[in-house]
Amino acid sequence: MKLGIVGLPNVGKSTLFNAITSTKNAQAANYPFCTIEPNSGVVPVPDERLDKLCEIWNPDKRTPAVVEFVDIAGLVKGASQGAGLGNKFLGHIRACEAIIHVVRCFDDDNIIHVVEDATKPVAVDPEGDMETIDTELILADLELVQNRIARITKTAKSGNKTAAAELAWLEALCAHLGEGRSARTFAFDAGDDAQAAARREMGLLSDKPIIYACNMDDDGVADPDANPYYQIVHTRAEAEGAQVIPICAKTEEELAELDADDRAMFMEDLGLTESGLDRLIRASYALLGLISFLTDGKKECRAWTITQGTKAPQAAGKIHSDFERGFIRAQVIGFDTLADCGFDYAAVRSKGLQRTEGKDYVVRDGDIIEFLFNV
Repeated sequence: MKLGIVGLPNVGKSTLFNAITSTKNAQAANYPFCTIEPNSGVVPVPDERLDKLCEIWNPDKRTPAVVEFVDIAGLVKGASQGAGLGNKFLGHIRACEAIIHVVRCFDDDNIIHVVEDATKPVAVDPEGDMETIDTELILADLELVQNRIARITKTAKSGNKTAAAELAWLEALCAHLGEGRSARTFAFDAGDDAQAAARREMGLLSDKPIIYACNMDDDGVADPDANPYYQIVHTRAEAEGAQVIPICAKTEEELAELDADDRAMFMEDLGLTESGLDRLIRASYALLGLISFLTDGKKECRAWTITQGTKAPQAAGKIHSDFERGFIRAQVIGFDTLADCGFDYAAVRSKGLQRTEGKDYVVRDGDIIEFLFNV
Protein backbone atom coordinates (compact mmCIF):
# COMPACT_ATOMS: atom_id res chain seq x y z
CA MET A 1 0.00 0.00 0.00
CA LYS A 2 1.46 3.34 -1.08
CA LEU A 3 0.11 6.56 0.45
CA GLY A 4 1.05 9.99 -0.87
CA ILE A 5 1.35 12.84 1.64
CA VAL A 6 0.30 16.07 -0.07
CA GLY A 7 -0.59 19.63 0.82
CA LEU A 8 0.44 23.23 0.33
CA PRO A 9 4.00 24.23 1.24
CA ASN A 10 4.80 24.60 4.95
CA VAL A 11 1.75 22.75 6.30
CA GLY A 12 3.88 20.10 8.04
CA LYS A 13 4.08 17.36 5.39
CA SER A 14 7.78 16.62 5.76
CA THR A 15 7.63 16.88 9.55
CA LEU A 16 4.80 14.34 9.53
CA PHE A 17 6.73 12.09 7.15
CA ASN A 18 9.78 12.23 9.43
CA ALA A 19 7.62 11.28 12.37
CA ILE A 20 5.72 8.36 10.90
CA THR A 21 8.78 6.85 9.24
CA SER A 22 11.03 7.60 12.25
CA THR A 23 13.62 9.06 9.86
CA LYS A 24 15.18 12.38 9.02
CA ASN A 25 15.13 11.69 5.30
CA ALA A 26 12.77 14.52 4.47
CA GLN A 27 14.28 17.94 5.03
CA ALA A 28 11.82 19.93 7.12
CA ALA A 29 12.44 23.63 6.63
CA ASN A 30 10.48 26.85 6.70
CA TYR A 31 10.50 27.51 2.98
CA PRO A 32 8.49 26.14 0.03
CA PHE A 33 9.69 23.30 -2.20
CA CYS A 34 12.33 22.02 0.23
CA THR A 35 11.22 18.55 -0.86
CA ILE A 36 12.46 18.30 -4.45
CA GLU A 37 12.40 14.52 -4.97
CA PRO A 38 9.67 12.54 -3.26
CA ASN A 39 10.99 10.87 -0.10
CA SER A 40 9.71 7.36 0.42
CA GLY A 41 9.60 5.40 3.66
CA VAL A 42 8.32 1.89 4.32
CA VAL A 43 6.96 1.39 7.84
CA PRO A 44 5.59 -1.70 9.61
CA VAL A 45 1.89 -1.88 10.37
CA PRO A 46 1.37 -2.08 14.15
CA ASP A 47 -0.46 -5.33 14.91
CA GLU A 48 -0.88 -6.60 18.48
CA ARG A 49 -2.05 -9.95 17.12
CA LEU A 50 1.26 -10.51 15.35
CA ASP A 51 3.09 -9.43 18.51
CA LYS A 52 1.21 -12.07 20.50
CA LEU A 53 1.96 -14.84 18.00
CA CYS A 54 5.64 -13.92 18.14
CA GLU A 55 5.49 -14.06 21.91
CA ILE A 56 4.07 -17.60 21.67
CA TRP A 57 6.37 -18.96 18.98
CA ASN A 58 9.57 -16.92 19.48
CA PRO A 59 10.07 -17.29 15.71
CA ASP A 60 13.28 -16.97 13.75
CA LYS A 61 11.66 -14.19 11.74
CA ARG A 62 8.91 -11.64 12.41
CA THR A 63 7.42 -10.03 9.29
CA PRO A 64 4.72 -7.39 9.70
CA ALA A 65 2.58 -5.96 6.94
CA VAL A 66 4.03 -2.69 5.64
CA VAL A 67 2.83 0.66 4.34
CA GLU A 68 4.85 2.93 2.07
CA PHE A 69 4.53 6.66 2.68
CA VAL A 70 5.65 9.10 0.00
CA ASP A 71 6.37 12.71 0.93
CA ILE A 72 5.42 14.76 -2.13
CA ALA A 73 6.55 18.37 -2.52
CA GLY A 74 4.08 21.14 -1.77
CA LEU A 75 1.63 22.02 -4.51
CA VAL A 76 0.57 25.60 -5.16
CA LYS A 77 -2.23 27.26 -7.08
CA GLY A 78 -1.61 26.70 -10.78
CA ALA A 79 0.23 23.39 -10.29
CA SER A 80 -1.86 21.71 -13.01
CA GLN A 81 -0.40 24.24 -15.45
CA GLY A 82 3.12 23.71 -14.12
CA ALA A 83 3.26 26.40 -11.43
CA GLY A 84 5.81 25.79 -8.69
CA LEU A 85 6.93 22.21 -9.24
CA GLY A 86 3.42 21.03 -10.02
CA ASN A 87 3.47 18.85 -13.10
CA LYS A 88 6.26 16.64 -11.80
CA PHE A 89 4.59 16.00 -8.48
CA LEU A 90 1.12 15.41 -9.89
CA GLY A 91 2.80 12.40 -11.50
CA HIS A 92 4.07 11.22 -8.11
CA ILE A 93 0.53 11.41 -6.70
CA ARG A 94 -0.74 9.30 -9.59
CA ALA A 95 1.48 6.41 -8.47
CA CYS A 96 -0.13 6.29 -5.00
CA GLU A 97 -3.20 4.29 -3.98
CA ALA A 98 -4.55 6.94 -1.63
CA ILE A 99 -3.84 10.51 -0.57
CA ILE A 100 -3.13 11.90 2.88
CA HIS A 101 -3.88 15.60 2.52
CA VAL A 102 -2.19 17.53 5.33
CA VAL A 103 -4.14 20.68 6.17
CA ARG A 104 -2.73 23.40 8.41
CA CYS A 105 -5.01 23.96 11.40
CA PHE A 106 -2.81 26.10 13.65
CA ASP A 107 -1.64 29.71 13.85
CA ASP A 108 2.07 30.56 13.98
CA ASP A 109 3.42 33.88 12.74
CA ASN A 110 6.89 32.34 12.43
CA ILE A 111 5.77 29.87 9.73
CA ILE A 112 4.65 31.44 6.48
CA HIS A 113 1.44 30.23 4.87
CA VAL A 114 1.87 29.83 1.12
CA VAL A 115 -0.95 29.36 -1.38
CA GLU A 116 0.21 30.81 -4.70
CA ASP A 117 3.24 33.09 -4.29
CA ALA A 118 6.00 32.17 -1.81
CA THR A 119 6.76 35.87 -1.30
CA LYS A 120 3.20 36.63 -0.17
CA PRO A 121 2.20 34.93 3.09
CA VAL A 122 -1.57 34.81 3.67
CA ALA A 123 -3.83 34.01 6.59
CA VAL A 124 -4.43 30.39 7.60
CA ASP A 125 -7.46 29.15 5.65
CA PRO A 126 -8.13 25.36 5.77
CA GLU A 127 -11.11 25.52 3.43
CA GLY A 128 -9.19 27.59 0.89
CA ASP A 129 -6.20 25.24 1.17
CA MET A 130 -8.36 22.17 0.51
CA GLU A 131 -10.02 23.94 -2.39
CA THR A 132 -6.65 24.84 -3.91
CA ILE A 133 -5.34 21.26 -3.84
CA ASP A 134 -8.65 19.77 -5.03
CA THR A 135 -8.89 22.26 -7.89
CA GLU A 136 -5.41 21.41 -9.15
CA LEU A 137 -6.13 17.68 -9.07
CA ILE A 138 -9.48 18.20 -10.80
CA LEU A 139 -7.95 20.40 -13.51
CA ALA A 140 -5.25 17.80 -14.18
CA ASP A 141 -7.97 15.13 -14.47
CA LEU A 142 -10.07 17.33 -16.75
CA GLU A 143 -7.20 17.67 -19.21
CA LEU A 144 -6.63 13.91 -19.13
CA VAL A 145 -10.31 13.14 -19.77
CA GLN A 146 -10.56 15.72 -22.57
CA ASN A 147 -7.54 14.16 -24.29
CA ARG A 148 -9.09 10.69 -24.02
CA ILE A 149 -12.36 12.00 -25.48
CA ALA A 150 -10.49 13.50 -28.41
CA ARG A 151 -8.79 10.15 -29.09
CA ILE A 152 -11.93 8.00 -29.16
CA THR A 153 -14.49 10.37 -30.70
CA LYS A 154 -13.72 9.37 -34.29
CA THR A 155 -13.93 5.66 -33.44
CA ALA A 156 -17.22 6.17 -31.60
CA LYS A 157 -18.73 8.05 -34.54
CA SER A 158 -17.72 5.24 -36.91
CA GLY A 159 -20.28 2.99 -35.23
CA ASN A 160 -18.04 1.22 -32.70
CA LYS A 161 -20.46 0.50 -29.85
CA THR A 162 -17.74 -0.01 -27.23
CA ALA A 163 -16.16 3.34 -28.05
CA ALA A 164 -19.57 5.03 -28.14
CA ALA A 165 -20.42 3.70 -24.68
CA GLU A 166 -17.10 4.94 -23.29
CA LEU A 167 -17.52 8.34 -24.96
CA ALA A 168 -20.93 8.78 -23.31
CA TRP A 169 -19.69 8.36 -19.76
CA LEU A 170 -16.45 10.23 -20.44
CA GLU A 171 -18.43 13.25 -21.62
CA ALA A 172 -20.57 13.06 -18.47
CA LEU A 173 -17.40 12.83 -16.35
CA CYS A 174 -15.88 15.77 -18.25
CA ALA A 175 -18.93 17.92 -17.45
CA HIS A 176 -18.77 16.82 -13.81
CA LEU A 177 -15.09 17.78 -13.49
CA GLY A 178 -15.76 21.01 -15.36
CA GLU A 179 -18.13 22.01 -12.59
CA GLY A 180 -15.25 21.74 -10.10
CA ARG A 181 -16.38 18.41 -8.65
CA SER A 182 -13.92 15.61 -7.97
CA ALA A 183 -14.02 12.25 -9.75
CA ARG A 184 -14.61 10.67 -6.31
CA THR A 185 -18.12 12.11 -6.38
CA PHE A 186 -18.95 10.96 -9.93
CA ALA A 187 -21.50 8.15 -10.34
CA PHE A 188 -19.33 5.50 -11.99
CA ASP A 189 -21.04 2.23 -12.96
CA ALA A 190 -19.59 -0.37 -10.59
CA GLY A 191 -20.88 -3.19 -12.79
CA ASP A 192 -19.23 -1.96 -16.00
CA ASP A 193 -15.93 -3.84 -16.39
CA ALA A 194 -14.84 -1.78 -19.41
CA GLN A 195 -15.44 1.43 -17.50
CA ALA A 196 -13.52 0.09 -14.50
CA ALA A 197 -10.58 -0.80 -16.75
CA ALA A 198 -10.53 2.68 -18.33
CA ARG A 199 -10.78 4.23 -14.88
CA ARG A 200 -7.76 2.26 -13.68
CA GLU A 201 -5.83 3.14 -16.83
CA MET A 202 -6.45 6.87 -16.40
CA GLY A 203 -5.52 6.88 -12.70
CA LEU A 204 -7.54 10.03 -12.03
CA LEU A 205 -6.01 12.06 -9.22
CA SER A 206 -9.29 13.34 -7.81
CA ASP A 207 -10.66 9.78 -7.85
CA LYS A 208 -8.19 8.57 -5.24
CA PRO A 209 -9.45 7.91 -1.69
CA ILE A 210 -8.41 10.69 0.67
CA ILE A 211 -7.69 11.22 4.35
CA TYR A 212 -7.49 14.78 5.66
CA ALA A 213 -4.79 15.04 8.32
CA CYS A 214 -5.41 18.18 10.37
CA ASN A 215 -2.02 19.37 11.58
CA MET A 216 -2.70 21.04 14.92
CA ASP A 217 -0.86 22.07 18.07
CA ASP A 218 -0.95 19.91 21.24
CA ASP A 219 -4.01 21.64 22.63
CA GLY A 220 -5.85 21.16 19.37
CA VAL A 221 -5.16 17.41 19.26
CA ALA A 222 -6.28 17.03 22.87
CA ASP A 223 -9.62 18.68 22.06
CA PRO A 224 -10.06 18.91 18.28
CA ASP A 225 -13.73 19.86 18.50
CA ALA A 226 -12.69 23.12 20.13
CA ASN A 227 -10.48 24.01 17.16
CA PRO A 228 -12.48 26.02 14.58
CA TYR A 229 -10.07 25.07 11.78
CA TYR A 230 -10.65 21.37 12.50
CA GLN A 231 -14.39 21.89 12.37
CA ILE A 232 -14.07 23.38 8.88
CA VAL A 233 -12.09 20.38 7.64
CA HIS A 234 -14.40 17.90 9.37
CA THR A 235 -17.49 19.42 7.79
CA ARG A 236 -16.00 19.24 4.29
CA ALA A 237 -14.68 15.71 4.80
CA GLU A 238 -18.10 14.56 5.99
CA ALA A 239 -19.74 15.99 2.87
CA GLU A 240 -17.22 14.15 0.65
CA GLY A 241 -17.40 10.88 2.56
CA ALA A 242 -13.69 11.28 3.34
CA GLN A 243 -11.90 10.59 6.62
CA VAL A 244 -10.34 13.23 8.87
CA ILE A 245 -7.71 12.75 11.58
CA PRO A 246 -6.44 15.33 14.08
CA ILE A 247 -2.67 15.11 14.42
CA CYS A 248 0.25 17.17 15.69
CA ALA A 249 3.15 16.51 13.33
CA LYS A 250 5.70 18.10 15.65
CA THR A 251 4.60 16.00 18.61
CA GLU A 252 4.64 12.86 16.47
CA GLU A 253 8.21 13.68 15.46
CA GLU A 254 9.18 14.02 19.13
CA LEU A 255 7.46 10.73 19.98
CA ALA A 256 9.37 8.95 17.23
CA GLU A 257 12.67 9.86 18.91
CA LEU A 258 11.73 8.23 22.24
CA ASP A 259 12.08 4.61 23.33
CA ALA A 260 8.93 2.59 23.96
CA ASP A 261 8.66 3.31 27.71
CA ASP A 262 9.27 7.05 27.39
CA ARG A 263 6.90 7.21 24.43
CA ALA A 264 4.14 5.57 26.48
CA MET A 265 4.66 8.05 29.33
CA PHE A 266 4.71 11.03 26.99
CA MET A 267 1.51 9.88 25.28
CA GLU A 268 -0.17 9.40 28.64
CA ASP A 269 0.81 12.93 29.66
CA LEU A 270 -0.71 14.24 26.42
CA GLY A 271 -3.87 12.18 26.86
CA LEU A 272 -3.19 10.15 23.70
CA THR A 273 -4.17 6.48 23.53
CA GLU A 274 -2.49 5.79 20.17
CA SER A 275 0.03 7.49 17.95
CA GLY A 276 -0.81 9.45 14.85
CA LEU A 277 0.87 6.71 12.79
CA ASP A 278 -1.49 4.10 14.22
CA ARG A 279 -4.51 6.29 13.48
CA LEU A 280 -3.33 6.96 9.92
CA ILE A 281 -2.74 3.29 9.17
CA ARG A 282 -6.07 2.27 10.69
CA ALA A 283 -7.86 4.92 8.66
CA SER A 284 -5.95 3.94 5.50
CA TYR A 285 -6.90 0.28 5.86
CA ALA A 286 -10.55 1.21 6.35
CA LEU A 287 -10.44 3.67 3.44
CA LEU A 288 -9.03 1.09 1.02
CA GLY A 289 -11.03 -1.85 2.40
CA LEU A 290 -7.95 -3.76 3.57
CA ILE A 291 -7.56 -6.45 6.24
CA SER A 292 -4.75 -8.71 7.45
CA PHE A 293 -4.51 -12.45 7.87
CA LEU A 294 -1.70 -14.18 9.74
CA THR A 295 0.60 -17.17 9.30
CA ASP A 296 2.55 -18.53 12.24
CA GLY A 297 5.23 -21.03 13.23
CA LYS A 298 8.75 -21.31 14.57
CA LYS A 299 10.33 -20.24 11.28
CA GLU A 300 8.23 -17.12 10.78
CA CYS A 301 5.20 -15.24 12.06
CA ARG A 302 3.83 -12.91 9.42
CA ALA A 303 0.94 -10.55 8.66
CA TRP A 304 -0.40 -10.39 5.09
CA THR A 305 -2.48 -7.53 3.71
CA ILE A 306 -5.42 -8.37 1.43
CA THR A 307 -8.57 -6.66 0.20
CA GLN A 308 -11.71 -7.32 2.21
CA GLY A 309 -13.74 -10.01 0.43
CA THR A 310 -10.70 -11.97 -0.80
CA LYS A 311 -11.29 -15.72 -1.02
CA ALA A 312 -8.90 -18.30 0.40
CA PRO A 313 -7.10 -19.30 -2.86
CA GLN A 314 -6.35 -15.66 -3.73
CA ALA A 315 -5.15 -15.01 -0.17
CA ALA A 316 -2.88 -18.04 -0.54
CA GLY A 317 -1.57 -16.48 -3.74
CA LYS A 318 -0.25 -13.54 -1.71
CA ILE A 319 2.23 -15.99 -0.21
CA HIS A 320 3.16 -17.75 -3.46
CA SER A 321 1.48 -18.28 -6.81
CA ASP A 322 1.88 -22.06 -6.36
CA PHE A 323 -0.29 -21.86 -3.23
CA GLU A 324 -3.15 -20.42 -5.28
CA ARG A 325 -2.63 -22.64 -8.31
CA GLY A 326 -2.56 -25.86 -6.28
CA PHE A 327 -4.93 -24.79 -3.48
CA ILE A 328 -6.61 -27.71 -1.69
CA ARG A 329 -7.96 -26.25 1.55
CA ALA A 330 -7.19 -23.83 4.39
CA GLN A 331 -6.89 -24.69 8.07
CA VAL A 332 -8.21 -21.60 9.89
CA ILE A 333 -8.18 -20.40 13.49
CA GLY A 334 -9.66 -17.00 14.27
CA PHE A 335 -7.33 -14.93 16.44
CA ASP A 336 -10.16 -14.16 18.86
CA THR A 337 -10.91 -17.89 19.11
CA LEU A 338 -7.28 -18.57 19.98
CA ALA A 339 -7.39 -15.80 22.59
CA ASP A 340 -10.58 -17.23 24.12
CA CYS A 341 -8.76 -20.55 24.52
CA GLY A 342 -5.88 -18.92 26.36
CA PHE A 343 -3.67 -19.07 23.26
CA ASP A 344 -3.58 -22.86 23.64
CA TYR A 345 -3.55 -24.40 20.17
CA ALA A 346 -4.25 -27.89 21.54
CA ALA A 347 -7.37 -26.59 23.29
CA VAL A 348 -8.57 -24.98 20.07
CA ARG A 349 -8.22 -28.25 18.19
CA SER A 350 -9.71 -30.43 20.94
CA LYS A 351 -12.81 -28.23 20.94
CA GLY A 352 -13.10 -28.51 17.16
CA LEU A 353 -12.55 -24.77 16.71
CA GLN A 354 -9.93 -25.05 13.99
CA ARG A 355 -11.95 -24.86 10.77
CA THR A 356 -11.32 -26.49 7.41
CA GLU A 357 -12.31 -24.09 4.65
CA GLY A 358 -12.49 -24.52 0.87
CA LYS A 359 -12.14 -22.39 -2.24
CA ASP A 360 -15.20 -20.24 -1.57
CA TYR A 361 -14.16 -19.19 1.93
CA VAL A 362 -13.86 -15.44 2.34
CA VAL A 363 -10.89 -14.67 4.58
CA ARG A 364 -11.63 -12.63 7.71
CA ASP A 365 -9.48 -10.05 9.45
CA GLY A 366 -7.25 -11.78 12.01
CA ASP A 367 -7.56 -15.30 10.58
CA ILE A 368 -4.53 -17.48 11.33
CA ILE A 369 -4.24 -19.73 8.30
CA GLU A 370 -2.29 -22.76 7.17
CA PHE A 371 -2.77 -23.43 3.45
CA LEU A 372 -2.62 -26.94 2.01
CA PHE A 373 -1.74 -27.13 -1.70
CA ASN A 374 -0.42 -29.52 -4.33
CA VAL A 375 1.28 -28.65 -7.63
